[in-house]
Amino acid sequence: MKADQTALPLESNLTWQNSILNKSKRSQLKAQKPYIIWFTGLSGSGKSTLANALEAELYKLSHHTYLLDGDNVRHGLNSDLGFSSQDREENIRRIGEVAKLMVDAGLIVITAFISPFQKDREIVRKMVSPNEFIEVFVNTPLEICEQRDVKGLYKKARNGEIKNFTGIDSPYETPNSPEVEINTSGQSIEHCIKQI
Repeated sequence: MKADQTALPLESNLTWQNSILNKSKRSQLKAQKPYIIWFTGLSGSGKSTLANALEAELYKLSHHTYLLDGDNVRHGLNSDLGFSSQDREENIRRIGEVAKLMVDAGLIVITAFISPFQKDREIVRKMVSPNEFIEVFVNTPLEICEQRDVKGLYKKARNGEIKNFTGIDSPYETPNSPEVEINTSGQSIEHCIKQI
């Protein structure tokens, strides 16, 4: 479908609608500071396992959370995206916007995405206030991730059945200065959660 060339630019037709309640009031009601806790790392590094364990621990402490997982989001919100560099960038941009809305709602948002590009993670960091983005780099070596291969994706990538697979034929840019760095190959889940 072609865009209507006679329409005014989108920005000209939009006005921000302020609401009576704000992030501060919503956070106060929940008795917590909202954050994005952003797990990044290779497929099979343990991001989803750690994110689930962290959410369960925060629940025990009566915190209000929501977990956004890479595969789950691609079943719905981002089901129209592939795995090209551009689609990966758009995947992370959309997740960033959703996470930002959840932070505004006063939630602790936990995300588990490979998010291979540093610039995309930095864009999301800048979407929220300073100190509201906690980057957790799950720095598990490729050989360990490949040994785990819980979804059989590394085998498919090595056989040429999957293209643009991070760590094989698509790069992963390690975080410059993550708030937390974890290697799941030599630590228990409990230890990792305490570290976070």
